[in-house]
Amino acid sequence: MKRLRTLIVDDEPLAIERLQILSADHPMIEIVGTANDGVEALRIAQTLTPDLIFLDIGMPKMDGINAARALGLMPKKPAIILITAYDNFAVEAFDLDVVDYVLKPVSSERLGRAITRASGAPEAEAAVPETSAKTHSRYAHEFWVSHRAELIRVAAMDIERIEAERDYMRLHTNGRSYLLHQTISALEQRLDPEQFQRIHRSHIVRRDLITGLRHEGGGVWHALLGEDQAMRIGRKYLADVKRLAGK
Repeated sequence: MKRLRTLIVDDEPLAIERLQILSADHPMIEIVGTANDGVEALRIAQTLTPDLIFLDIGMPKMDGINAARALGLMPKKPAIILITAYDNFAVEAFDLDVVDYVLKPVSSERLGRAITRASGAPEAEAAVPETSAKTHSRYAHEFWVSHRAELIRVAAMDIERIEAERDYMRLHTNGRSYLLHQTISALEQRLDPEQFQRIHRSHIVRRDLITGLRHEGGGVWHALLGEDQAMRIGRKYLADVKRLAGK
């Protein structure tokens, strides 16, 4: 089993000590250094080229968000697990290529899940055939969403429908839902039109879940999703939806 050469970055000595103690319970982790701020983290990372960095967000000189952006430009980019006492950075974390987002106080179990993700990320990327990745790179196959104290990976094809809620999109998946900070127009551009259909200014649905179209009179149409759910179709999108039925 390959061990992950790990750098701990936090401005609180007790927080570093706690992560060192927790890491001792995980045989995949080899601590190679510590740093107290983002600037020092960049300097040490360039010298040690760690595989993984536990990165605090609230630090002096350079915070963890900016440090993560800079670390992402390294030739040998380390995997990053953001660790913070606050949950209001989750939206900013969406824009960063990080493995996980963990809230303090960090438990051994929660850290273990994050480490598992970090160890599996390179293998998962390598398993994707190059030709397949190039063919399908235009559309998103997954989304990272904030849920309680975690970032959750949601596969695009697990999404049943999407509902706009102001500046957020609610992704409905098999009885659960998650909020994603993005406009519906931007999200529509990231979804494969062969798999998803926008039916209203506030709704996108997975095409294979549309079982029929129903005319209510007065130019009002609904898309039927199974036997017990109907969603109104906006006039602007009616022609596109009808084309699903060859009309």
